[in-house]
Amino acid sequence: MFNTLYKKLAALLFVLLLIVGACLNWLYIYTAEMYEQEISQKLNASLAEHIVSDSLPIKNGEIVQSALDGIFHMLMVINPSIEVYLLDTEGNILAYSAPKEKIKRERINLQPISHFLTNGPKRLIKGDDPRHLSRQKIFSVAPVPAEGPLEGYVYVILGGEAYDSIGDMIQGSYFLKTGLIGLGLSLLIALLVGLWLLSLVTKRVGNLSTIMKNFLSDSKEAGSKRYPEIVKQRDEIDTLGRTFNIMADKIDAQLEELKANDIKRRELIANVSHDLRTPLTSLQGYLETLMLKKDTLSEEDKQKYLQIVTEHSQRLGQLVTELFELAKLDSVETLLNIEPFSIGELIQDVVQKYQLTAEKKNIKLSANFGDGLPSAYGDIGLIQRVLENLIDNAIRYTNNGGSITIELADNKDNIAVKIIDTGCGIEEEELPHIFDRFYRSKRESNEKSYNSGLGLAIAKRILLLHGSDIAANSDLEIGTTFTFELPARPI
Repeated sequence: MFNTLYKKLAALLFVLLLIVGACLNWLYIYTAEMYEQEISQKLNASLAEHIVSDSLPIKNGEIVQSALDGIFHMLMVINPSIEVYLLDTEGNILAYSAPKEKIKRERINLQPISHFLTNGPKRLIKGDDPRHLSRQKIFSVAPVPAEGPLEGYVYVILGGEAYDSIGDMIQGSYFLKTGLIGLGLSLLIALLVGLWLLSLVTKRVGNLSTIMKNFLSDSKEAGSKRYPEIVKQRDEIDTLGRTFNIMADKIDAQLEELKANDIKRRELIANVSHDLRTPLTSLQGYLETLMLKKDTLSEEDKQKYLQIVTEHSQRLGQLVTELFELAKLDSVETLLNIEPFSIGELIQDVVQKYQLTAEKKNIKLSANFGDGLPSAYGDIGLIQRVLENLIDNAIRYTNNGGSITIELADNKDNIAVKIIDTGCGIEEEELPHIFDRFYRSKRESNEKSYNSGLGLAIAKRILLLHGSDIAANSDLEIGTTFTFELPARPI
């Protein structure tokens, strides 16, 4: 029955207004009754005093029956709801105007009487009701006689037996009925307005719920997937909707990234299969040739075939090593051995390692940096791998007679490293892809076909692990510059 938020809140609002209405109804009737009694007591405060002044019911300690009967008769004619009691100085009831069988008390508490005579009816004062053992009612009282030695009290109950059904009397009042009807209408209007306001709020929550369901069901309608954009957030629902939009955008982006990664994974498998199959096929072909024609081949041919087999074997080994290295770098278990080291000395070592290879192609390989460079922080082994990959890549694409320069610069908290070559350059549309795995430039010649396309991807991954990145700028037939930074403070 209460299977929606609107129905639950509507039921809660109805119950709440019902409780509030009952409380207001009781309070309205109670205050009306108390107000009427207070007004009645104040208006009739001197009634007992007038009775005493007109006729003295007690004289010299004796009840004047004729005077008492006259008082009873007069009051019964004027106001039958008033009850008169004659008390002695101790509060004992000596005489009364009510039927004898209805009197339940023999004595009246004198404390309210004393308070009334001392302060007057400034506030509602109630005294004992002789007709009931525990009930109290409003009264008027006067000492007898008014002056002289006290002989007793005239105690007048202003709301007699007729006031026992005061609730019925008030409910029969026209003004009270009008007030209660007005109260009921006000509560009804409040209920209707509350239900309307709840519908506005829950409608927005329902719309957001529908949007979430559509998003969960992978609906292709873009409009049904997002909470409407707003200029200013009005409340928590708008905040929740905006948060959902951000979450949905992130999920969509992650899904797109997963799709892209899946495509890359397929391409990676295809490239790995191709790069492994090519040297393996060559190895198999030349080895079979050597086995089948070992008696007919000359020593020179045998040496040539063995040289080719060795090159393919080295290529295969290099490819497997780089694949293993890249997989290790991608693993969440990769731990860096961060320590301070001299980046200048490391570059000098790497330059010396590649100096002979550069000289064979008549390439000038040099390092250009001044003294006073701070220590770099990182994994020295992995940073060396980055430098080797970049220099190896620069030598591969730099023609004879070119140059490769390594520059260092102190950028306060970082050390900037630049590898500048005068090679063939990279086309603009290829620049965003050169760090992709197995990507090879279209300008790569057969001579350079031994490139696995993993060197730059490994370098980028290592730098990302160090919290850095690498960028490339290139001009065709002018050269290429690779730039990255290393932290000069502990990371």
